[in-house]
Amino acid sequence: MDEGYIKFNCRWVEAPPLSGERLATINHWRDKLYALGLIGVYPDGIGYGNISMRFRGNTFVITGSATGALQKLDGRHYVVVNDYDLAQNHLVCTGPIKASSESLSHAAVYESLPQIQAVIHVHCLTLWEKLLNKVPTTNPQAAFGTPEMAFEIKRLFRETTVEQEKIMVMGGHREGIISFGASLEEAGKVLLKYVE
Repeated sequence: MDEGYIKFNCRWVEAPPLSGERLATINHWRDKLYALGLIGVYPDGIGYGNISMRFRGNTFVITGSATGALQKLDGRHYVVVNDYDLAQNHLVCTGPIKASSESLSHAAVYESLPQIQAVIHVHCLTLWEKLLNKVPTTNPQAAFGTPEMAFEIKRLFRETTVEQEKIMVMGGHREGIISFGASLEEAGKVLLKYVE
């Protein structure tokens, strides 16, 4: 299992911690999802789940790599993805740490619809099994953190009802589920509706 490992080429520009209202909003939802076990860490120490908000254009703030194990996050644990190339499996990020291993999946969601302002990626085996092929689901051959997964996400926006449902299952990423919305509250409520 290569969960939690960055597979893309990352140009990381180290910068001071982030601050402000945007982080307060992200942390509010990240705390909720962590408390529910939808973001966290496996017994082998590998973290899972991440959360992001659009910054401007197709740039976004996202939890940093290997932060799933931490109960509480602050500005030192977030990074801005400034630029990316899905086909080249490359991104540029700025912050105190490197961007999450799922950053290109988030990028594919933001790129698909300009009104999307927030993306949540969680892990939950029971929910994954319940929703697999019941809501829009990526091809099981597309592994997480790869250009194939990013392009599968974009395909779902072209060919399925994912825009209306605001949730998808990552068929090739056991336990992986993505929700999104015009705000983090919307993305969170979509997800929690299925959890409850």
